[in-house]
Amino acid sequence: MLQQYPSQLLERAVQEFSKLPGIGRKTALRLVLHELRRTNDEVEQFADALLKMKHEVQFCRCCHNISDSELCPICSDERRDKSTVCVVENIQDVMAIENTQQFKGLYHVLGGVISPMDGIGPSDLEIESLVSRVAEGNVQEVILALSPTMEGDTTNFYIFRKLAPADVKLTILARGVAVGNELEYTDEVTLGRSILNRIPFSSK
Repeated sequence: MLQQYPSQLLERAVQEFSKLPGIGRKTALRLVLHELRRTNDEVEQFADALLKMKHEVQFCRCCHNISDSELCPICSDERRDKSTVCVVENIQDVMAIENTQQFKGLYHVLGGVISPMDGIGPSDLEIESLVSRVAEGNVQEVILALSPTMEGDTTNFYIFRKLAPADVKLTILARGVAVGNELEYTDEVTLGRSILNRIPFSSK
């Protein structure tokens, strides 16, 4: 049975906070009470930041990373190597690889991996836009930087087949990243070395 609070407004706020990943009702209550102690201006700034992000954040038309404009800062940076594209599952993976400071190319965010158990197929991901991007002829190497899980390997193989007709080098992260690990939780040194020591992708 759920704990009853003295205020329905408090109860509603706790319910909303507890919907966040990794936040249980006890933590949600602590966060709500913290917000309750803050000034009206501070709470309004907090709420405004969330609303502004939700209403105005965009996805880069090129790589599908989060952006404040049509092109994200990485894609619009003339210093980046536009001939190399690193394919990742999500935005957190972009941040993880950027933190290594070992990769100077561009990204392509799929928005997930193929997972039939979860009802996610190739058409639910940004795979066709990757194929179109490679078909333009400017990309020389595609790095498959998906987490080394069954779903990640399935997605790697599907992309490999889709890009097989293209004249492009396909590489995969060196398996210094342990099998079964999520990329975003891999330490920066290991991830950086995996980027630098990437190997040709093989369908075998």
